[in-house]
Amino acid sequence: MSKGKDDKDSRDNNFPGFSPSSPGEGGREGAGEAGRGGEGGGGTPNIDVVIPALNEEASLPLVLAELPRPPVRRIVVADNGSTDGTARVAREGGAEVVAASRRGYGSACLAGLDHLRRTGPPDVVVFVDADYSDHPDELPALIAPILIGGADLVIGSRILGQRERGALLPQARAGNLVACRLIRLFYGHRFTDLGPFRAARWEALESLGMSDPDFGWTAEMQVKAVRRGLRCAEVPVSYRHRVGVSKITGTVSGTLRAGYKILWTVARHIRG
Repeated sequence: MSKGKDDKDSRDNNFPGFSPSSPGEGGREGAGEAGRGGEGGGGTPNIDVVIPALNEEASLPLVLAELPRPPVRRIVVADNGSTDGTARVAREGGAEVVAASRRGYGSACLAGLDHLRRTGPPDVVVFVDADYSDHPDELPALIAPILIGGADLVIGSRILGQRERGALLPQARAGNLVACRLIRLFYGHRFTDLGPFRAARWEALESLGMSDPDFGWTAEMQVKAVRRGLRCAEVPVSYRHRVGVSKITGTVSGTLRAGYKILWTVARHIRG
């Protein structure tokens, strides 16, 4: 459900729920403002968006239409082997399309990052799903903590934000809760969500050496960010029923595989 203009303006200006935090004093990657676009003369940072997509022909045009341009410079859709018109509608919507031949959420995100790395990386990169469950028009509030120099990684928290009833399935909420509690137990940092709508300073994200090819992608990013002293923050984001059926939580097998991989990812970095 879309918010009214006054409410959205208030969020963009005041960033309610912005909770900056750092595992160390300032964080090892914490010095300075975001990026190359703003260096020297305080220019406008370059903001690029990566959208992993698999058979999202119906929903992707809605996502592209709501991404605010500006501040977004480029949109990269990482097509994870779609058999429908995902690539076509992506190009029609002004996005660059890159093929991610290996199936997996993380693989698609990695392909999108590699494309940006080779063709001119941004100052800030944003990830958003292609299923229209997130609210792309909330991107300015998501990146605000980075632009004001208060964070290196920002997670859009569906738990802190407004959700349509039933949009966040019980199995997803349970998995989130367990994973976030384990992160707090083992790494001493409190997150409320592993949500896909997130933003990071490019150089900070590059320092993490992201590698997970599938369901552990979001957990890997958050665990590595805490371990390496990045300044992590959460902002509330809205969440609605996705268009179509989830490839992960929409099936029992997908839910079990995703849950196992997320918990394994959180645990494997305890000593790593």
